[in-house]
Amino acid sequence: METVEDLLKTQHGQLTEVVSLLKEELELISRREPDLLLEVVQNKSLLLDKIQHTDTLIDKALKERPTQDLSELEERIYQVVNDTLEQCKRLTAINQKAVEQSQLKLTHLRQLIMDMRARESLTYDKSGKPKGGTLGKGIKA
Repeated sequence: METVEDLLKTQHGQLTEVVSLLKEELELISRREPDLLLEVVQNKSLLLDKIQHTDTLIDKALKERPTQDLSELEERIYQVVNDTLEQCKRLTAINQKAVEQSQLKLTHLRQLIMDMRARESLTYDKSGKPKGGTLGKGIKA
């Protein structure tokens, strides 16, 4: 069985990988690369499952010890792990904002396209007033 120290080091490595994936994710969001982004998100999900498993192992290892207090070395490693976790949270928030901004831009673009289509289909009635949406209907040859 691995020691708490080893498990904390493993978890730090896993969280460091998450940081790398989050940075890559932001880059792909910015470049609008949905296929590559999906792959990164799937890898991140698998890694998060591994982190959760490591959490369970740490909890189990602590419960099996006579004292659940961390040693000085374990405490230092724990602090590094916690700092890395906070970095993951910050990067996740940044990525979330980037996705929201992308969605707003897409919504705006979609609205512009719909407005242009509406203007393109604009016709005029006999009195010269604008009339939309009947272009091409009811034409007899």
